[in-house]
Amino acid sequence: MAARRPYVLLSAAMSIDGYLDDASPERLLLSGPEDFNRVDEVRASCDALLVGGNTLRLDNPRLLVNSPDRRAARVAAGKPAYPLKVTLTGSGSLGAGLNFWHTGGEKLAYTTLASAPGLRAELSGLAEVVGVGETVDLGAVLDDLGRRGVGRLMVEGGSGVHTQFLAQGLADELQLAVAPLLVGQAAAPRFVGRAAFPGGPGRRMRLLGARTVGDVVLLRYAPKEYSP
Repeated sequence: MAARRPYVLLSAAMSIDGYLDDASPERLLLSGPEDFNRVDEVRASCDALLVGGNTLRLDNPRLLVNSPDRRAARVAAGKPAYPLKVTLTGSGSLGAGLNFWHTGGEKLAYTTLASAPGLRAELSGLAEVVGVGETVDLGAVLDDLGRRGVGRLMVEGGSGVHTQFLAQGLADELQLAVAPLLVGQAAAPRFVGRAAFPGGPGRRMRLLGARTVGDVVLLRYAPKEYSP
C-alpha cells in the first residue's frame, strides 16, 4: 500500500494588493511580532517545512522553530527539535554556504535526476539530495515525504512554489496573513503567478476562518473545497 501523502499547508504573508515583497534589495517585513510568533507556532506543529530554491537564493532564510519552549515540547513528544527542512530546485544551483544548510535539523533537497549528482557533491555532509525525474514533480515529492513519515508539511513559498501547489490541486489548507500595506510595484513578487487553477476563476474556496493577529488579518481557506 502506498504511503499517505502529507497534509499540505501553504503559508504566506502578503500586502493588500497581493505582493510578497517590494522591489527593493531589502526584504519588506509584512508581518509584525504577533504574526511571526503565530508562524513559529505553526512551524512547530509540522513534520517538515518546505521552501523553493529561488527563495533560498534570494532571501537566505534559516527556516527554524525559534521558541525554545516549542522545541522542547517537540522533543518531549518524541520528535526532533526542528522539523525536517525541505527545498526544491530544478537547476540544482544551491550553494553550500546558504543559512538553510547550517541551522536546524535534517535537510532534504529534491532536484532532477540530471542535477542530482552535482548537487550531492555540493551539499555533501549537509543534506540528502533526491532526484525525482526529468522535472521536480510535486506529486513524487509528496509521495516520498509520505514514505518518510511526514504527516504535515508547511510550504512557505515563494511565488512559483505556491502557484504550482495550487495549480496542481495539492494544497489542503491556505493560510494568508494580509498586511495593511500597498506595494503597487510591477517588479515585486506576487503571491501567485499566472496558472490554470482548478475550477477556474468562478469557483470559490471554502473559508475556514478569519481573525486579526496584531495588525494583519489571517485568512484560512481549504483550496480543495469549494462553496456552491
